[in-house]
Amino acid sequence: MRNVRNISIIAHIDHGKTTLTDRILEITGAIEKRKMREQFLDSMDIERERGITIKSHPLRVFYKSKKDGKEYEINIVDTPGHVDFSYEVDRSLAAVEGAILLVDASQGVQAQTVANTYKALEHNLEIIPAINKIDLPNANVAETELEIEDLIGIPSSEILKISAKEGIGVEELLEEIIEKVPAPSGDEDGKLKALIFDAKYDKYRGVIVYIRVFDGKVSIGDKIMTFSNGQSYEVIETGVFTPDMTPVDELKAGDIGYIIAGIKEVSLARIGDTITNAIDPVEEPLEGYKEVKPMVFAGMFPGVPEYYEELRKALEKLKLNDSALVFYPDHSPALGFGFRCGFLGLLHMDVVKERLEREFEMTVILTAPNVEYKVLLKNGEELIVNDPAKFPDESTIQEVYEPYVKLSIITPPEYLGRLMNLVQNEKRGTMISTENAGFERVVLNFEVPLAEIIFDFFDKMKALSRGYASMDYEFIGYRKSDLVKVSILVNKEPVDALSIIAHKDKAYSMARKLVDKLAELIPQHQFEIPIQAKAGGRIIARSTIKALRKDVLAKCYGGDVTRKMKLLQKQKEGKKKLREIGNVSIPQEAFLALLKVGEDENK
Repeated sequence: MRNVRNISIIAHIDHGKTTLTDRILEITGAIEKRKMREQFLDSMDIERERGITIKSHPLRVFYKSKKDGKEYEINIVDTPGHVDFSYEVDRSLAAVEGAILLVDASQGVQAQTVANTYKALEHNLEIIPAINKIDLPNANVAETELEIEDLIGIPSSEILKISAKEGIGVEELLEEIIEKVPAPSGDEDGKLKALIFDAKYDKYRGVIVYIRVFDGKVSIGDKIMTFSNGQSYEVIETGVFTPDMTPVDELKAGDIGYIIAGIKEVSLARIGDTITNAIDPVEEPLEGYKEVKPMVFAGMFPGVPEYYEELRKALEKLKLNDSALVFYPDHSPALGFGFRCGFLGLLHMDVVKERLEREFEMTVILTAPNVEYKVLLKNGEELIVNDPAKFPDESTIQEVYEPYVKLSIITPPEYLGRLMNLVQNEKRGTMISTENAGFERVVLNFEVPLAEIIFDFFDKMKALSRGYASMDYEFIGYRKSDLVKVSILVNKEPVDALSIIAHKDKAYSMARKLVDKLAELIPQHQFEIPIQAKAGGRIIARSTIKALRKDVLAKCYGGDVTRKMKLLQKQKEGKKKLREIGNVSIPQEAFLALLKVGEDENK
């Protein structure tokens, strides 16, 4: 174990984590040049196109040190950078002894950089700071050094300057890993104790579980058990990532690798869970395990109602590989049969939608995202509501609780006032504290309802700060709030799919925007269509779509005015009758109007 090093790479989105692993693969000769491609570890098309990592990717390389001539085994875990996947980052950090803190020289320290650094410090990891993209013309190395120094107190002389794209300074970084990161400790002869830090589904072999072994060893034929659910399995294969999956005889204390044990679903191999020997288990699991719960909910309906069954099968296949995705059947009078889906956040929702469209060629309609509310009824019953259509009647409600998050925004000082105004006045946030984050950077900490930041907050923040501000948030609990359900009536008929839950102070302004937007999107009919918003038992906003008019007076050339009045009266009565029996066809764009309500303000 003396020659083993386990590290993770932490950074904000698009700061060059995956590019750095590409160069390490090249320098260590782990991959042949003819097989090399950019973003080698990113296996999904979405990851490649957007330049983001969605799934963690472990990697084992061998590097011969220039200093002592010994060969070292380096296990690297490339982590996702987005806030939606912060639990995966946390568990990846629990599997290693050191972390490379990568900061983009042109962007400096960002919100995820700070959040992930604090996570690494909580796990007592040895942090190796490195400034990336020093070859860019707009790189500001001196300022970035000051920011890192301020963040973790490491003097600028010890901060490495690299270019992952050009390969500058990458060998020095590998030498630094060998020198500073401690070798793993653990008892090879003890009872098996291993951490699951990721898992993926293979349609031929079942679930492939990514593990870090802390004590003991695991080999083919061993009976293993997962701590959270007590399920037992027999190990079929053990292996490591070099970077392809390579079978080995056994994994022992200090190793990072994978096991295949005939596990049928990813939800049975939970991230953060402990694996032990089923015959001789350990008494206590590893710390830090928690069940990942969806934070954002939305209705998902097939573009063509007949494809409901195909959508169900597609979601089931996605669920095999993504245990965080939750879905159950739902029905909307306007959109027909579909599903209510739970996601970790907006990026997760976007990725699921795009994967359905690409991998399964499904066209789907997503309704506006919502959060999960707790409703205490007057009869003492507590309800969990994540669909506005199922929000109980106001007369039966005692109290409503909504999820709150701690929101951190890193920004240059000149945008401070605008962002504070956005969060406190528009988004119902409360200021907690401000901190200095190094040269020309300030951290603002707020407590904000989650519902306020899943809507249009990110776009507004970027617009107000000219793209310089970045954000990170974490769930802190439920708090009592004054919320009402705003129902939308089209031609006096309620349309559940368009309902929203809003704070009493904002109900009117949101209802006003929504009815005006719907009036633009719903086409004219032969009769007048009233669009109304109802909250607290009364109509609070209305917009009217005028009827298509036929010029019935075109054939009247002169004559008595009563003749014209008769024709107009007859037309009026016809329109009134038509409004009573006519059906309003609502286009699919209207159901996405909820998402577009804030767009005009952002522009």
